[in-house]
Amino acid sequence: MAEHENYTSYLAEEYVIQEEPFYLPVGDEIELFEVAYSQNLPVLLKGPTGTGKTRFVEYMSYRLGRPLTKLTPNKDGSAQEEQKSIPLMTIACHEDLTASDLVGRYLLEGDETRWVDGPLARAVKAGAICYLDEIVEARKDTTVLIHPLTDHRRILPIDKRGEVLEAHDGFQLVVSYNPGYQSALKDLKHSTRQRFMALELTHPPADLEARIVQHESGVSEEMSVALAKLGEKARNLKDHGLQEGVGTRLLIYAGKLIARGIAPRRACQVAVTWALTDDQQVQRSVDEVVNSIFE
Repeated sequence: MAEHENYTSYLAEEYVIQEEPFYLPVGDEIELFEVAYSQNLPVLLKGPTGTGKTRFVEYMSYRLGRPLTKLTPNKDGSAQEEQKSIPLMTIACHEDLTASDLVGRYLLEGDETRWVDGPLARAVKAGAICYLDEIVEARKDTTVLIHPLTDHRRILPIDKRGEVLEAHDGFQLVVSYNPGYQSALKDLKHSTRQRFMALELTHPPADLEARIVQHESGVSEEMSVALAKLGEKARNLKDHGLQEGVGTRLLIYAGKLIARGIAPRRACQVAVTWALTDDQQVQRSVDEVVNSIFE
């Protein structure tokens, strides 16, 4: 038990978020996530690129850790409040992600082999939030292994060692994907998606997006309002050749360039127009929107 406690303590220190991430809620996603966490419900985050899915998970990891305190007795008999933090482990999924990448593998060291836990196994042991980003990019035979963690069992079988890990208190599985890229090959199996509570994160309204852009990029309030207006108008082009709407992240990039002296039109061209598409006709349409705002 002592070894497990030390292991958990080490992980908490390595993966805990020390400073509060900036996040402005669009709806009731914070309250819903808190209830899901308290009830051990896995969460599926759906939303376009750049709508803050990763930032939201980081924020919730920090927020959920704040009220979880315990009293540690001092030698003089007094009690000291100790913060209990919730670590966050983020895994960027891709088509070559294997079960061993998540669970662990044996490594050869000299004439001996040593078992090394993967990030999912470490999260299960440490009671961390494990975030699988863009889960549809992973192979379906890999994602099946998370099934026992998403129901009442809350276990992770490790076949190579003949072990079954029980999820530590505080463990939660969170996955995300972009519905805009759905296809027969890039969609979640029903047997997987119906194991999660789903939250949809969309583009924030213009006034909220302006506040986000201003905070993250350092531009003036007037400029942040203009950039938010650009995002709102450019998203209307999604049904006219643009495959993906402008994410808040790209508006922040443009804002950072503008804050450092780059002309607004040029900043929007390199951070928004060229990042969105290679289609020259669609580029011209986006540039027209940019030029109408930044005259």
